[in-house]
Amino acid sequence: MQRDPQDPSALPTDTTLTALLVARATALAARPLDAAALELARQCVLDWAGVALAGAQEPLVQMLLAQAREEGGKPVASLVGSSLRVSPRQAALLNGAAGHALDYDDANVAAQGHVTAAVLPAALALAQARGADGDALLRAFAAGYEMAGMVGQYLGQAHYERGFHGTATVGSFGAACAAAVLMGLDAETTAVALGIAGTQAGGVKAQFGTMCKPLHAGKAAENGVTGAQLAARGFTGCAALLEAPQGFGAATSPSVDAQAALATLTGGSHLHNNLFKYHAACYGTHAAIDGVRALCVAHGVAPNDIEGIELDVEPGAQRMCDILRPTTGLQAKFSLRLNAALAVFGEDTAAPATYSDATARRADLQALRDRVQVRFMPEGWPRMAAAVRIATRDGRVLQAHHDSSLPDADLAHQRERLVAKFMALAVPVVGRPRALEIERAIGALEHMKDIGTLMSLLSQPGNQPERAAP
Repeated sequence: MQRDPQDPSALPTDTTLTALLVARATALAARPLDAAALELARQCVLDWAGVALAGAQEPLVQMLLAQAREEGGKPVASLVGSSLRVSPRQAALLNGAAGHALDYDDANVAAQGHVTAAVLPAALALAQARGADGDALLRAFAAGYEMAGMVGQYLGQAHYERGFHGTATVGSFGAACAAAVLMGLDAETTAVALGIAGTQAGGVKAQFGTMCKPLHAGKAAENGVTGAQLAARGFTGCAALLEAPQGFGAATSPSVDAQAALATLTGGSHLHNNLFKYHAACYGTHAAIDGVRALCVAHGVAPNDIEGIELDVEPGAQRMCDILRPTTGLQAKFSLRLNAALAVFGEDTAAPATYSDATARRADLQALRDRVQVRFMPEGWPRMAAAVRIATRDGRVLQAHHDSSLPDADLAHQRERLVAKFMALAVPVVGRPRALEIERAIGALEHMKDIGTLMSLLSQPGNQPERAAP
């Protein structure tokens, strides 16, 4: 008899799907990470630290910080870029939002969102509060990352297409798993923690281009901490929330797939398919940016040479990054057309400052933006891939194809790129000596005796930040 992939009862054991996911994810935390997974986990921490340090300066994070000061809280967990200490729940919320404030953090296609920004802040908050070491943090992070990938696969792309933001929804389950590992919860209690986190999870794509999108990452981290803490106290919740009738899967996806959630992966885990950003915009725009830029550089094309640009992209991009006429920096991050124009003009899309209100309103960029046509391809077009055609005024048609869904197989090369990105983000905030100290500490994070050492480096004022010359 053929199994129905949407029927969790058709799984090859009598165990619930959630129990199987918990067993697989927590197994990663039960033994030392292999060399590749360890390096990737450290790279995720380094990348997050840079974007969070820069993101902590954003108005949305400062508003959340003011809210935390007003609320008060048990001062046991640190905030990136601030001397204030708060409760683990508050720290997860604020640090999660800071890590996603610039929309410059890593992503994962299977998880349908930004995993590190949702999972790591939850793990850091509880690791610091509990005096855990760096090895425990990295193992918990790997477990939470795996849970997010599996839940994302279970819900399927239809979950995202329906309007849910995986960073907020899927991320809540990943954060709860990481938090449960750090708290030493058993499998049954961990499943309840997932249920408690999942019943709080929400976040829709209509918020893209607003302060609520970074809030999604913070809420996911907070949901995870709350779920694990309450479950540890004996708070009850559905231990099979993902697959239960009228549960999370049934409510948020028309095509859940239990077999996809448990599929064997190349590399052995979802962490091996992490995608780092080198443009400070929605990941759905990256293939177009790289394709347009490559053509312009290869053929010496200048803005005034261009008659028009055509972009062929996945159909889901229409509901992800197709703001036609952005007027703010946040909206600019989600506009394929404006990002194509930025690429032609050679603007530094790796610099968060590029995505400003002033940039979005530049007349020359707007004029070229309006000569960009975006075509949404039928279902089956590769996710995060773009075909680019540039028609020049002298009659040429230049073509390129770029796929941004492929992780870098050279981890040493990837580390070099991430260190450069980290320094560019961190040095203006904490100065070069402190930035170098943070980078070195994360490079040996598995040997750190107390994760509070890292949080102290990220939270306390460093040496005088370096300013650009006037």
